[in-house]
Amino acid sequence: MENFKTITVTKGEKSLEIHNPTTYSLIGMGAQGAVFKLSEDKCVKIYSDPVQAEMEDEALNAGKNLPFMPLVYDTGPNYIVMEYFNAPTLKEYLRNCTYIPDSIVKKLLYILRELKQAKFTMIDAPLRHIFVVGNEELKVIDHVNSFKRMHPVPLKLLRDLKIILLKDSFLAQVKKLEPDTFNEWEDYFNQNSLDFRNIPVLSGGSGNGVKVDSAITQTLIGKGHQGAVYRVSEDSCVKLYGKTEHANQEKMVLLSSQDLPFIPKVFETGPNYILMEYLLGPDLNTFLKKQSVLSEDITKRLLYILKTMEKSGFKQIDAPLRHIIITRNGFKLVDHVYSFSREQNRPLELFKDLRERNFLDSFLKQVKAIDPGTYAEWTKTPIPLDENENTLYVTESTES
Repeated sequence: MENFKTITVTKGEKSLEIHNPTTYSLIGMGAQGAVFKLSEDKCVKIYSDPVQAEMEDEALNAGKNLPFMPLVYDTGPNYIVMEYFNAPTLKEYLRNCTYIPDSIVKKLLYILRELKQAKFTMIDAPLRHIFVVGNEELKVIDHVNSFKRMHPVPLKLLRDLKIILLKDSFLAQVKKLEPDTFNEWEDYFNQNSLDFRNIPVLSGGSGNGVKVDSAITQTLIGKGHQGAVYRVSEDSCVKLYGKTEHANQEKMVLLSSQDLPFIPKVFETGPNYILMEYLLGPDLNTFLKKQSVLSEDITKRLLYILKTMEKSGFKQIDAPLRHIIITRNGFKLVDHVYSFSREQNRPLELFKDLRERNFLDSFLKQVKAIDPGTYAEWTKTPIPLDENENTLYVTESTES
């Protein structure tokens, strides 16, 4: 058997960096560590920080008699070998449900009661950390912060259920099964209700994403280098910024471009936030993962956005696939912090994204047929496809 201890996991600038000289497959990665499958019933979690390995070891040991905790087989200064679950997460299990089964509700309430009785301070579990094995038996993983974070009510669980439209169904059953628990949660939310204008979002520093408080009850739907986006209501969301200069930059773009159909509608602005329309639909990157060909309609829509940005005075002409949301009202483009301040006359990030999806050749051929002038402008010099511009896209390959 290979030695998993030769695998190293370290903190990178944006994510964990993994060196794996073994054939053990990577099956999961988060903020603290990476998980590798060792056998049909065992996996190992290797941590970038030994302190976090110790924290999770403490939590797993404290809950070793709880039936929903994974079995632990071995521990070390930066790893834990534990039980592997070849099963769907509760998020996957509930994906197509219109209501949450009462059997699941009862088991979730049991888990929360037992965590509380075991003196865990984080009485919570996001859906992706709960596995459904056997006859609807639930298993809970990722306990690094069990004695560090204070979640007296299941904030992440309720947030996740809200996203998949099962929060109301869940709470209705909690109220019926355990009225005291329901009242306790309701009192907590009433006492800790927070105006979105007061949600703290801190800059992570150069090259890092913003920092947010995991205990905030509003639904976090995305965060990046400049800001974090929370859903406020059925049709609105708010983007809060770590730096007011980024808020001012994006505010200028959005407010001056409200007449453009691909720009989200703005409802309210403040020194560090923008309240705007919530865009319901998949991002284009997710959509294209399921496509075998790039349709000409998508190319035309992308061209329209890019050409309109150019005519409207945008300096950064780009449309990353993850920033394009497919809504019932057409494509919408988000994240415009640098649209008026960063000079870029070709959609380089879009090119890279399309290459990853194996659609760059198709896209350029279609652009050449639809708008030869734009094609000539984009390809008169080779297209750089990495940050160091060491790898160039040879545009001649699209000529045939």
